Amino acid sequence: MKVIQLHKTTTSLIKKAIKQNREAQQMLFDAHAPKMLSVCRYYVNDYQKAEEIMLNGFLKAFTHLNQFQNSGSFEGWLRKIMVREAISYLRKLKKIEFPVADIESNQNQAHYNNVHSNMDVAHIQELIDRLPDGYKIVFVMYAIEGYKHHEIAALLKISEGTSKSQLYKARKQLQKQINALNTRHYESK
Repeated sequence: MKVIQLHKTTTSLIKKAIKQNREAQQMLFDAHAPKMLSVCRYYVNDYQKAEEIMLNGFLKAFTHLNQFQNSGSFEGWLRKIMVREAISYLRKLKKIEFPVADIESNQNQAHYNNVHSNMDVAHIQELIDRLPDGYKIVFVMYAIEGYKHHEIAALLKISEGTSKSQLYKARKQLQKQINALNTRHYESK
């Protein structure tokens, strides 16, 4: 019963927000801002810049709210806007680079695909932030946001192979960082 009520509330808020009802817009913003800020933060290390990207994303969302089709979740629609805003911001800074270094054979790929650790989310986010931007963006889009390689390729204007390569390299580098931290942790005991 509560899920239906929540959906009806969101739907009615969207209808009111389309008509420029500031209270409805504020309620939508308040309900979704924390999650959308974390989405922006995945891509941009600087908290204030991430917040600016989120605000720009909400401005764009409210400007184009009449284009929301109600065929999927409103949160998912917002999320896509935030991802595109973050990528656009990084493009303007010319920070998106996709290194084309030789990659090792895929023999050890399974080893790097499974990251197991007792770290908290903030620590893992810190490790992700240390990745080169190209690795980081593809990793976040694939592993966290759930994009497929062909979608990533289209959004970033790269080939699917580059997307797959960047994901492999990101996982490999994260695993090295985690292994190094685990080794230091066990050695200090």
